[in-house]
Amino acid sequence: MTPQNTKPLAGRVALVTGANTGIGRVTARELARQGAHVFIACRSAERAKPVVDEIRAIDGNAKVDVLPLDLGDFDSVRQCAQAFLARNLPLHLLINNAGLAGASGLTKSGFELAFGTNHMGHFLLTQLLMDRLKASAPARIVTVASKAHYRAQGIDWDAVRRPTQSKTGLPEYGVSKLSNVLFSAELSRRLAGSGITTYSLHPGVVASDVWREVPWPLRSLIKLLMISTEEGAATTLYCATSAEAGQQTGLYYDSCRPKQPGKAAQDLALAAQLWKRSDEWVR
Repeated sequence: MTPQNTKPLAGRVALVTGANTGIGRVTARELARQGAHVFIACRSAERAKPVVDEIRAIDGNAKVDVLPLDLGDFDSVRQCAQAFLARNLPLHLLINNAGLAGASGLTKSGFELAFGTNHMGHFLLTQLLMDRLKASAPARIVTVASKAHYRAQGIDWDAVRRPTQSKTGLPEYGVSKLSNVLFSAELSRRLAGSGITTYSLHPGVVASDVWREVPWPLRSLIKLLMISTEEGAATTLYCATSAEAGQQTGLYYDSCRPKQPGKAAQDLALAAQLWKRSDEWVR
């Protein structure tokens, strides 16, 4: 086994949302394998136990902890951030990975379910951890988006405060992923010169729990196009750890390479408006 102090991420601390399943689980495992102290932020310690056991089976000396987090509940997000900050550790990698697709309803904090979970929860979490990230620089913020953002032409500010309207939830999912790309790009502009770099990405259509709420006939078709969670985590890990990515910021990635995002995702005014509204909503 490679000695801990020779591992590339030894001494680094990472927080991964939704790391109990899918590409988040692979991401957490691989970061821990490379020596990072990994915090798994998910709904419950019980859900995280299998990945914690998996990581410790690979390396008995691995540092891995669990933080309860419900991204749809701002109170839960604040408690998660407070619990991490209370550990008085640096934070070098924030992986905004958790997400859902195809579900319907409102979050506990009053947002359309996909938008509230995939964007608003991560927006608040990132803001709450920002000072620690700045103090730990160089640091990276990686937000898992999706090529589904290409289908979103913009953001209906009234719709994101109402329950899901579509039958499949996929149009709303596209808006939430557009928000991820816009957020990451705006974040890079606001953090210029801070030592923090930001990334958004399409992981591929991955066979993960993100699709669990999509109605079955459509879910069966999507599954035919899916790649493994191992393949899906590759771009996240590239953005989080590669030296090449460390020289870039604010870009959108697909298959471990920068790619031009959709037209709406390049709208600077929309990005600024999303930031302003999100900041007001979390106060």
